[in-house]
Order: sequence, then C-alpha cells, then structure tokens
Amino acid sequence: MKKQIIAVMVVSSLTLSNVSYASDTSEERQHHEELIGLSSGIVLGAVVAGPVGAIIGAFAGTILGKSVGDESELGSQQAQLAMQESKMTQLSADNQSLMTISNQYDSVQHELAQLKAADQQKLTELALGLNVQFKTGSSELEPHFKLQLDDVAYAMSLSPEIRLDLTGYADRRGDSTYNQALSEQRVAEVKTYLVNQGVKERRLDFKAYGASAPMIEEQSFENDFFDRRVTVKLLSTESALTVNN
Repeated sequence: MKKQIIAVMVVSSLTLSNVSYASDTSEERQHHEELIGLSSGIVLGAVVAGPVGAIIGAFAGTILGKSVGDESELGSQQAQLAMQESKMTQLSADNQSLMTISNQYDSVQHELAQLKAADQQKLTELALGLNVQFKTGSSELEPHFKLQLDDVAYAMSLSPEIRLDLTGYADRRGDSTYNQALSEQRVAEVKTYLVNQGVKERRLDFKAYGASAPMIEEQSFENDFFDRRVTVKLLSTESALTVNN
C-alpha cells in the first residue's frame, strides 16, 4: 500500500515538474532542471530504499537533471557554432572574389597605362614629323609605311581636335614640272589612304614642293632617297601633346 502511494507521488511530481519547466524562462529552466532531478530522485529513492534511499536519490536526481540541461545547452551552442562557421566560409569566399576583382582591375589599369604611353609616343612622333618614303619616280605606298599610317589614323581617332599637315617632295632628278606633279601625287596617295582609314578629309592640310626643298644641299644617290617623301606632321603640336593628360 505504501509503495502504491509513493508511486502516485512520483507521477504527480514528474507531471508538475514538466508543466512548470515548459513555462520557465531559459535561466529559470536551468535551475528548474536541477529541481526536477532533485524531486524525482527523492521520490524514486524513497520507493527503493526509504529515507536513506531518498537522500541518495536526491543527489543522483540532481546530477541527472543537470545532465539533461547541459545536453540541451550543448546542442544550442553547436548550432550557433555551425552558423558562425557558415558565415566565416561565406566571408572567405567574398574576400577571395574581392581579391580577384582587385587583381583584374590592376591588370586593366596597367594595360591602359601602356596604351596611353604608346598613344603619347605616336603623337610625339607626329609632332616631330613622320616621313613616308617612296621609290624613284613612284607614288605607291610601301607596306611598311601603310602600317605607320594606320597608327596615325588610330591616334587621330583618339584625338579628334588635332589636324595633320601633309607635305610632298621629290628628288632633284628629272625636270621641275615632272617633280612637282610627282610630289603632288605622293601627297594625294597619303591623303587618300588616311581618309580610307577613317580620317576626315577636313582634318588634313596638304601641299607639295616638288624638288624645290631638298633636305640636304648636296645631291647624291643617298640624299635623293630622303627627298622622295611625304612629311606627316601635326598642325597643332601643343594641343595634341596635352591630349589624355
């Protein structure tokens, strides 16, 4: 009969403890877990071994209740750690992406600097004057000079405010009328090529002097080579050299 009464007390104690545990806050719950273990241990100990068993049961029950609470807290901490680890992984990935973008930006800036230096060099050459040379009695553009004129056309596309002066010459062999006509034809060939590369004709000024303006006073086979030319030069050196600065 006593054991039946004690059993009822066990059930009542556990039921009341569970109801109270559900309504407690997190701090109160931790304390309540110990009370659950304590009360349950007392009753169970009493059932098993009377008063002495009740004391032993109380001690064991307290440990049992605390263990249950610790496991719950450990689970919560593990969930938080997993969330923090996920955030750190994402931050690491984002940082790697930023480093990649930064490296790409530096590479593009380096390429732009190289292009700018090349453009500046071309404008400097034009300021000093670029000579397109011709064979004797010919106004045909050689492939090497076509490539140079391609660069000139590109430089002009980047600097729409600049203009070019084209001046044609001939060597001193032949009569003056022929040499004048030949120098004019050479200028026309250079002008036409630049226009075909996209340079507006209004940006080109041109004239020809025949054999009347040799580069070197003394005539020779070597000196005649330098006289068969069209000089391509900037009309506005100052404005051209300040472009993109």
